[in-house]
Amino acid sequence: MRCAVFLDRDGVLNVDRGYVFKTDEFEWVPGAIEAVRRINAAGYLAIVATNQSGIARQYYAESDFLALTDWMRRELAFRGARLDAVYHCPHHVDGSAPAFTIACDCRKPKPGMLLRAMADFDIDPKQSFLIGDKFQDMEAANAAGISGYLFEGGNLDAFVAPLLDRR
Repeated sequence: MRCAVFLDRDGVLNVDRGYVFKTDEFEWVPGAIEAVRRINAAGYLAIVATNQSGIARQYYAESDFLALTDWMRRELAFRGARLDAVYHCPHHVDGSAPAFTIACDCRKPKPGMLLRAMADFDIDPKQSFLIGDKFQDMEAANAAGISGYLFEGGNLDAFVAPLLDRR
């Protein structure tokens, strides 16, 4: 089985400005690139699990989210880091896009994205953990049977380093 660090996106990897979907609005959290590089070097999969209700609310299209994700991956690769996978939930019950206005099992605090990734990559829940910036992230981690750590800002690499050192 493999080990993974699950990362929320907005507020963990990038500064949360609300519904970020354009590269010119995207700003890496201090230490985010270094943290992903550290996760990679430690032999963990780096997997993003992010709620993206802006898709259901029609603030941006799913293709916009995917384009930004591709850009993030290129930026990380250019700096010697990689995301092994990105899972997103485009749903929200208060959305206005009919295809995405549903109650689902993937929107955190539900564990669907995490469980799907764990099955896709044969991930050991005992050796894996999630870093999120909201209590719903912690609830999703708990429901998936993994540890969750609340990142409340600052330097992400400084936050990640002791978590990896403990393992």
